[in-house]
Amino acid sequence: MRRNTGVMDQSPPHVRSMSVMTWRLVRLLGGAALVATGAIHLDLYVTGYSTIPTIGPLFLLQVISAFILAVAIVALSNRLLALIGAGFLLSTLVGYLLSLRFSLFGFREVRTTAGIVAGIIEIIGFALLTAWALRPAARRSPVVEASSQRTLPFHGPKVVRGARWSAVVLAVLASLSLGLQLANSGGASTNSGGANAVVKATSIHGVKVLTNKRGFTLYWFVPDTSTKSSCYSTCAAYWPPVLGNPSPATGVAGSFGTLQRTDKTTQVTYNGHPLYTYIGDSAPGQASGNKVRLNGGVWYEMKVSK
Repeated sequence: MRRNTGVMDQSPPHVRSMSVMTWRLVRLLGGAALVATGAIHLDLYVTGYSTIPTIGPLFLLQVISAFILAVAIVALSNRLLALIGAGFLLSTLVGYLLSLRFSLFGFREVRTTAGIVAGIIEIIGFALLTAWALRPAARRSPVVEASSQRTLPFHGPKVVRGARWSAVVLAVLASLSLGLQLANSGGASTNSGGANAVVKATSIHGVKVLTNKRGFTLYWFVPDTSTKSSCYSTCAAYWPPVLGNPSPATGVAGSFGTLQRTDKTTQVTYNGHPLYTYIGDSAPGQASGNKVRLNGGVWYEMKVSK
């Protein structure tokens, strides 16, 4: 009898059904990862990141792109779209890691619960979407098997196998990079005031503002009072308080004082405003934290009294 060389999968029906359901679940979870990271970035955008130059618009673009890709991947079941979604998640993670280690468009990120959760979701989503996009084709004739891969820009068996290994390596590297960043003490600002708390007046973008001894702009926080700082924990990582006893340079008018923080450190005040630097200022002469709404309130550069 002639052997059947038809195009149908020869696996038992219940095995084929389980395989289809498993891969469908993988695709749906990959789409859910896109929605989750988009939702986290939307929350950050609404609660303050929208006021950060360049970063704000990029966050909005990330949110829109994540939601569109999630819907397209779930609705169209396309391998190439899944790879695009995976690359999008990986690039989002890379941006986060760069902003943690160095800075991105003048903004320096610090470790937060939202950032950590988003990073983990992005790694998982990348793994799920690449696994689905590069999944083995059903056991069919060579013609149909090749046809099922043509939604990818490549479909040779060796190329697909190499892509799978590359995806595994990228996922491992991303996990290690995120883990090392979280293990690193990181987040410390290099522009905060020291125990000496030397304060001077400097002209920045045509405005005379207070800076610390290294020339970094000092800021005040709207929710603060003359006797109480409202910036602690993650907030203080973004906005390191100027600590110590005030030592104003010659020619700086206004009233200096101090207040005691809850951690028993002494913070410098100016005209009744506790003073801070901003981790987003990577060099003297910058004032990228001015008029930024972050950590529960608006921040302003500390202008010098006339």
